[in-house]
Amino acid sequence: MTQLIVLPHATLCPDGAVLEATPGESICETLLRNDIAIEHACEMSCACTTCHVVMREGFELLVPSEEAEDDLLDKAWGLEPTSRLSCQALIPKDGELVIEIPKYTINHARENH
Repeated sequence: MTQLIVLPHATLCPDGAVLEATPGESICETLLRNDIAIEHACEMSCACTTCHVVMREGFELLVPSEEAEDDLLDKAWGLEPTSRLSCQALIPKDGELVIEIPKYTINHARENH
């Protein structure tokens, strides 16, 4: 089984976490199932960037992103070469993923835009 390691985030996961992840499930689903309340304003439909994460390890284990995800990621706060939308990045069969949830997110719905 794949492990998902979440680096500490001041409000969502202050101590970090090591989670057992189900292959084929999205990173977002894994986080939510383990009570890590990552934002997902579009309900995981690849229509916003609120669930943006940075892959610190294991990026190469993920299926490459599609054009719709890439277009949205261009708008994400703190974009890095190993950024992914957690709703689109599926847990691989084996390995270890290490993610960082960025300090900020852009949520136009919450910000009344």
